[in-house]
Amino acid sequence: MNKGKRVCLTGFMGVGKSSVGRHLAQILRSDRIDLDFFIEKNEKRKIAAIIDTEGESTYRKIETANLRKLLDETDAQVISLGGGTWTVDSNRELIRAKGLTSIWLESTFEHCWYNIKFSHKERPLARDKSKAMQLFEERKKIYCLADWHFIVKAEYSSYDIARLIYEEYFG
Repeated sequence: MNKGKRVCLTGFMGVGKSSVGRHLAQILRSDRIDLDFFIEKNEKRKIAAIIDTEGESTYRKIETANLRKLLDETDAQVISLGGGTWTVDSNRELIRAKGLTSIWLESTFEHCWYNIKFSHKERPLARDKSKAMQLFEERKKIYCLADWHFIVKAEYSSYDIARLIYEEYFG
């Protein structure tokens, strides 16, 4: 079932990359890898701890190394990126070189912020709403470089989004 097509989901924290990726992989009956989970497993520590102790720039280097490892080791059809992964030039080049189609899950800041506040996941770059909003605005300029955009509406469940992506891209 469309085994040649591989995608990575990008977008801001809280937009639903992980849950949409999980549903999309179920629909496709394929493997999915969540880059954040992959990093935490390989590094044997939480991303928040890496950022808090070593800083964001060191974390981005660790993230890139893990992205390269993930893409070299798997042929998973669906990869959910971290919120900042796509913002690094070398990561975008690596994703394209491996033949993945990037899909930006585009939403409003308020939608993402609502999900961030009710998530159990610690997000060190979203501890302050005004700083998170500034980051959201900065990242939009880079997310739009994705191959394909999907507008996330508040009334869509993560399953609805996955089904629509499947119908529009894989169907």
